[in-house]
Amino acid sequence: MRDIRFPLAGEYVELCNLLKLGGLADSSGQGKALVAAGQVKVDGRPESRKTAKIRAGQTVECLDARIAVIAADADH
Repeated sequence: MRDIRFPLAGEYVELCNLLKLGGLADSSGQGKALVAAGQVKVDGRPESRKTAKIRAGQTVECLDARIAVIAADADH
């Protein structure tokens, strides 16, 4: 499984946008399709909310990749 670290600048990022920004989807629309197809887990649990608010400390799994969302200042 490929590990990706995503530094979060704000309070949260919507799940479909995170999949795009993390490089797992070409667009947020494709990210929504991945969620709708049941291909996404958040913190190990299946997630069906396309615009779920993902915050620092959470982990998203999709397409044999794991995105660890971290606070932007934790990347220094």
